[in-house]
Amino acid sequence: MAFGAKSTTDEVLAGQNLTGKRILVTGVSAGLGIETARTLVAHGADVVGTVRDLEKADKATEGIREAAKQSGASFELVLMDLADLASVRAAADKLVAAGQPFDVVIANAGVMACPFGKTKDGFETQFGTNHLGHFVFVNRIAKLVREGGRIVMLSSSGHRFSDVNLEDPNFDVTEYDPIAAYGRSKTANILFAVELDRRHKDRGVRATAVHPGGIRTELARHISDDMLEAWVKSIQEQRQKNNEPPFEFKSIPQGAATSVWAGLVAPAAEVGGHYCEDCQVSPVVTEEQNGFTLSAGVRAYAVDSESAKALWKKSEEMVGETFA
Repeated sequence: MAFGAKSTTDEVLAGQNLTGKRILVTGVSAGLGIETARTLVAHGADVVGTVRDLEKADKATEGIREAAKQSGASFELVLMDLADLASVRAAADKLVAAGQPFDVVIANAGVMACPFGKTKDGFETQFGTNHLGHFVFVNRIAKLVREGGRIVMLSSSGHRFSDVNLEDPNFDVTEYDPIAAYGRSKTANILFAVELDRRHKDRGVRATAVHPGGIRTELARHISDDMLEAWVKSIQEQRQKNNEPPFEFKSIPQGAATSVWAGLVAPAAEVGGHYCEDCQVSPVVTEEQNGFTLSAGVRAYAVDSESAKALWKKSEEMVGETFA
């Protein structure tokens, strides 16, 4: 069955029995993370969710626990703050020590367009949280992913705002722009998936990056209503010029659909090393072909294998840790 932009998580997983599957999802205390975990446990999967605030998460995940109770699945929380590598390493070490394998890892957590700041380790907030935190966490638990397993990195069409800047990743020289910084981090998510896939596919583990779509969630809390309205207006004008249908926001179940599709439904060889959106593998587009209209497509710089290797090396240098 073909799925698309309007497909929901439950539609994508219709008829799927995930009993016996063990899946990790980062950032399950809001938005897409909650919906992703809910649909997975509802279909029988045992889910481990990471959160940076256990008190908030306990309240936010009541629906997930109820769904797990109904299906007989399990759901547990692990404390992890992606903006603090000590917390990331502690969470990863706890999981590795437990030794229980995963079938799928969905790196869902992230921040967007926040004011300039730095993580506990001194990295620019968005690059440090969205990329480096996941870079360390996923690499440390990669050995737990079973043969035939998958790793899904949540990126965004926002990667089109900017390529990574490995010369100035923390905006020490470049003037800070929250949207450009978001773009850098989302490009990094794709490049990480590209290199992760290359390194692990020989053992039967594939990695992919996905764009969930335009969705109203807590992620956009730093973007004012006026800014969002102007942004959507600009997108609509561009789409009209391109003879494309108007942009529509997705519901949260529609937004989380591509994550579960790429992780559990799509053929592994089809999505491995690629960028997906609307439950499809996206074509590579150039700026000349396609401006930022939220249309399908991934920039060539975001899936460039040499750039992916360079980002991996730079990321290792930044976090002070080498991964085989």
